[in-house]
Amino acid sequence: MTSSDPRSNQELVSGTALPRTAVPPGIVDPVASARAELKAALAAIEVRGNFPRRIEKASQRGIVRARTFARRNPVAAAGAVAGVAAAVGGLVWVIARAVAR
Repeated sequence: MTSSDPRSNQELVSGTALPRTAVPPGIVDPVASARAELKAALAAIEVRGNFPRRIEKASQRGIVRARTFARRNPVAAAGAVAGVAAAVGGLVWVIARAVAR
């Protein structure tokens, strides 16, 4: 284990990985417990507050789902693409017409 390895000694021994936002059980030292709780709280704030990262992960999940859908049902995927293109084209047409008036 190197200093850049995010896994702790407890994870390596027990074989179960705790999320970064969890406080490991079995800490008896109050100072170590407080540090672990602070570390977990800061990690939770980072996870919840990092919107660009959350958006990127959600978009990656959406891309994977869309590709899976396209592989399983290419005809429906082509229809969905055509429907979205027609909807966007219609929206652009309505906006352009409203601006022109």
